[in-house]
Formats: sequence, structure tokens, C-alpha cells
Amino acid sequence: MGRPGIDFPGLGVGLVILRDDRILLYKRVNAPEAGYWNIVGGKVDHMEPAETAARREAEEETGLTIGRIERIGMTEQIIDADRQHWISILYLARDIKGEPQLTEPDKLSDFGWFPLTELPTPLSVFTKAAIAALPAGQSA
Repeated sequence: MGRPGIDFPGLGVGLVILRDDRILLYKRVNAPEAGYWNIVGGKVDHMEPAETAARREAEEETGLTIGRIERIGMTEQIIDADRQHWISILYLARDIKGEPQLTEPDKLSDFGWFPLTELPTPLSVFTKAAIAALPAGQSA
């Protein structure tokens, strides 16, 4: 059947999590963009609504409880170095409960809250696109 993002374009979701004017970022272990800081997200499963996938992926990756989210845009990422192609729906969450954790150390190696004006490097292309899609007054 093939692998999404590798054998054919994959459908993904990303969730920008903001708290106190800071964005939650995790450092990726695996391709695409291993070693880069990234928002949380992942692939949409067959027959799963994208908004449900965004909330599920974020809760799995962070341990947070995600409340209301809003769609802020879409992005297409063709990452030549990793030979991956993703089309992703982007969401924003400000309604969160709990403290983030490192729940998937096989996928993510570190995390932190960063002011939008002081982002870590390297920052994934996907995350740059998500930050650019933030509503006016929120982006760096």
C-alpha cells in the first residue's frame, strides 16, 4: 500500500500550542527534519477527522489535555533531503491543561516553551509555516 509522505503525499496535522505568549516546541528524533525544533502533530488516520487527529497527536506527544482548537491554515512541505512530501492542516490551541512531558522519547528528545521572538534553532520548515499562519498579533 505504501507509506504516507514517502511513497505518496501524506495528510498531516500540526498544532501550535500557545501559553503566556510562548510556543511549545519539541525536538524531533526522526525524519523529516531530525534534530529540528517542531510543533506537535502527525498524520491523519483513515476516516479520522483532521481536528480529532490534531488533538490526539498533541495529547499523545505532550501529555497535555487539549481543549478548543481553531484551524489557522494549511501548508505543503516537500522536504528534498528526507524525500518526504506532506500536506498539513494547521491548528492553534490556547485552551490547554496540565504541564507538557516527554511522552515519546523515541520520537522527541527535548521540549520547551519559547517566546515567539526568541525561537530556537534549527527550526523546522513546517514550524516556520505554522508560525506564519498565526493570527495577526501572534506571529513573530
